[in-house]
Amino acid sequence: MIYVGVDDTDMPGTPGTNKFAKALAIRLTDKFECELIVRHQLLFDPRVPYTSKNSSASLLLHPKNGAGAAQLIDELRGFVSEWFVEGSDPGFCVTETIPAEVTAYGKRCQSEVIDQSEPRNLAVKHGIHLEGCGGTNDGIIGALAAVGLVADGNDGRVVQIGAWPDDLTGPEDIKTVRARNVEVRCLESETEVKSGTIDVGKHLRPNYRGGKIVLFARPQSETDGSNGSGQSSDWRAIRFT
Repeated sequence: MIYVGVDDTDMPGTPGTNKFAKALAIRLTDKFECELIVRHQLLFDPRVPYTSKNSSASLLLHPKNGAGAAQLIDELRGFVSEWFVEGSDPGFCVTETIPAEVTAYGKRCQSEVIDQSEPRNLAVKHGIHLEGCGGTNDGIIGALAAVGLVADGNDGRVVQIGAWPDDLTGPEDIKTVRARNVEVRCLESETEVKSGTIDVGKHLRPNYRGGKIVLFARPQSETDGSNGSGQSSDWRAIRFT
């Protein structure tokens, strides 16, 4: 497994970091199989420069056809260069191992203002490739945070699952959702829900919890009952960052 973190790739009016990560996964298809793309919410604070919500993204990749980390770094560098828009401060990191110290750093990035010196020092200490690709290079802060958070298996919203198309919307059979390796779980009781229908919303956006892809839900009768589709369902997905 190779972990990739990306951040600060966009500006207002341009595709965001999640779309960048999805486009990157497509670009790498011949050499790397994408297992997951996860969005991570970092500190939402006016002291931190960001485009909209200050999120970064992680990708979990499996090499194929003899590809490796060095080739991935070259591909990433080229793709970031192609994607770059003036005013953005993109950064990325690539690593096959993520120590607990980097995970702890990622969690601190969700509650503290961090400057570039800390991620740079951590990357050198643990042999992680961390690279800024334009502007102030501040994207390295969130890029390293993303891999630390995803390695813990308890953070973020899943925006892509393998090669599945992002086509589920509104009321869906829970069996269809489960077929995509998503566990539907009652928010209050934590029990798994295996049958019935669920309104997934505009897009299926489960969370990464306990190393699993989990879609939290409440019975539709306990929500406001509106799903915008004119169709009823037994459950309604509850979205978290």
